Amino acid sequence: MSDIYVPGVKSRFSTEKLIEDLMKVERLPKERAEKNLENLKNEKAYWQELGRRVSSLRDSARLLYSFQNPFNDRRVLSSNESAITGTATREAIEQERSFTVKQIARADRFLSAPLEESFKVDSGTYTFSVGKDEISFAFRGGSLQDFAEALNRRGRDKLQASLVTVEPKTKSLFIESKVTGAENRLVFSADAETLAIKTGIAEKAEDSSREIKLEAASLNLPSPDPGGKLAEIRGDALQVAAGGMAGITVTPGIKSSPALVLQFEAALNAWYEENSPVPDSPPGPLMPPAGSVTYGGITITNAPSSVPVPPPETPEPPRRVDDWSLLSLGFSDGSSASLPPLEDSEDFNAYQFPLGDIAGDRTISSIEITNNNTHRDISLRNIRFFDPEAPRGLKPRNPISLAQDAVVGMEGIEIKRPANLIDDLIPGVVLTAKEPSDHPVRLGIEPDRESIKETIISLVGNYNRLMAELNVLTRNDETIIHELSYLSAEEQDALKKKLGTFAGDSALTQFKNSLQRIAAAPYLTSAGQRDAALLSQIGIGTDVRRTGVSGGYDPSRLRGYLEIDEKFLDTALQSPLDALQQLFGYDSDGDLIIDTGFAHALETVSRPFVETGGIISLKTGTIDSRISRDERRLTTLEQQLAAKEAALKNQYGQMEGAYDRLERMSASLDQFSRQSNNANNR
Repeated sequence: MSDIYVPGVKSRFSTEKLIEDLMKVERLPKERAEKNLENLKNEKAYWQELGRRVSSLRDSARLLYSFQNPFNDRRVLSSNESAITGTATREAIEQERSFTVKQIARADRFLSAPLEESFKVDSGTYTFSVGKDEISFAFRGGSLQDFAEALNRRGRDKLQASLVTVEPKTKSLFIESKVTGAENRLVFSADAETLAIKTGIAEKAEDSSREIKLEAASLNLPSPDPGGKLAEIRGDALQVAAGGMAGITVTPGIKSSPALVLQFEAALNAWYEENSPVPDSPPGPLMPPAGSVTYGGITITNAPSSVPVPPPETPEPPRRVDDWSLLSLGFSDGSSASLPPLEDSEDFNAYQFPLGDIAGDRTISSIEITNNNTHRDISLRNIRFFDPEAPRGLKPRNPISLAQDAVVGMEGIEIKRPANLIDDLIPGVVLTAKEPSDHPVRLGIEPDRESIKETIISLVGNYNRLMAELNVLTRNDETIIHELSYLSAEEQDALKKKLGTFAGDSALTQFKNSLQRIAAAPYLTSAGQRDAALLSQIGIGTDVRRTGVSGGYDPSRLRGYLEIDEKFLDTALQSPLDALQQLFGYDSDGDLIIDTGFAHALETVSRPFVETGGIISLKTGTIDSRISRDERRLTTLEQQLAAKEAALKNQYGQMEGAYDRLERMSASLDQFSRQSNNANNR
């Protein structure tokens, strides 16, 4: 059936096949151009990949001797990471410190009593305070979930609410502050206070706050105080001059507790030396008059008494007394306890002392002021006893945690901070207090040897990857690929396509040889540190097998790849790092510019290949020009082939048409002949 000719559907002479056969010959130049173009694009991709390998090596080399080198990195090692840890910047100084975490910073976190799931929160204005920040919003009423969502929308990063199923078929409202520190207490105000009491979050607490009024009736002044000048009330403050005493009676007495705090304001004003009183010289003896006798109008006066008086001696100025522990507490049992020292200040400073360790469980009956100073006056005002755990008359019923500062001891010095992150204690170090510790924790700040090791390993890895790339591109030997046992089958197939692509490129051959020389060369370091002059001395080389390790001829070790003896490198890292650092980069002439070292040499030899206008840029630029030329040639060939194919189709179409016309003429002549014969036969 394939030989049946259908006019208008199938060519009588297989014109399409004839044209296709002719066009195959015509397409040979185009196919050769396409193949050449594909080869050029592959070569460009190989150069670009090689450029990435060189750039990686150069970057990792620069990292080992630039100002960002890991030899200046620091890390913090903790003997108890569950108690305290730290991170260090490059500015941190190598040192070791002892820490004791007494308490960590916490935030207020309160839980309500179990509530029915149908519990409704009334409409109102709910106000919360976290430290100095106030969060207030109007709530139109709704379920606990609605209230929690409304609070979370406005709580930002200060306050958060959630629901907890403590008991089946109930919900407990959990409200927590997100800010730690004793000064950032969570306080309920307005309708929030009512809700806290209603849900069992808090309850009304007995008011332990007591303000001590300074008035004459509550003062106990010493009797030998002429004119009341040594101790007197001036305005709202009690002033006690140098050498004076005063007592403030606390009636009724206040029962001390661990939570009780004494708060007051005090000014301790020291005089200047020139204002200090200087005693006068003592007067001489007072002599009675000599007397006289009068008789007959004649007066005879006795000669004055003569008493030898030594010259007066200037008295010594009074001994200077400095005493900053002026305050003490008197207790109902007759005992007393001193308060911590104050500080000199002409202005009033606020003081706050927890009384748990000072007063114990005794009852405070008075505040005593004893000014033993010879040149210092004290003024006292705004005296108040209070319990900071019961803000605004509310006491939490189910506190999960209460706001408190982190208390950390460093070498016996107690430090308080509102957060567990402490970044202002040791320069360049951020400490994180995690939990109280029973024993001192040692924190050591030392060089980050792990980072140094990783950077060195990264450099060796980039070196080996570049060396493998150079070996594949410059040699036509599949053994090179099989030696790279870490490659997958797909990666090996990809490398086989590159094999020997740039075998005749002298620049790459010289580059490979330079890398091998650099890896084997000795490098100058500072005097007395010449033990680190070779890479092999820190466990890096083309063959780092040690004595006792069997081995034979291994051609892969001749390719220039570097190996690392990790144990030997670890030992080198435990030694002083100056010599190791100088092996990779060293300023040999003192001009503050690194001019020698393994990493410096690698960066120097790599730079001409990847810098702007470098070797790889020139190579890819030349290939781009050839690609553009071949693409234009391909476009021309495609146009020519299209025109040639159209011409052949036109010619063969005309031939087919002419043949058809001849056939039709032949058929007409045959028919005319038959008709003529038929007519003659009649």
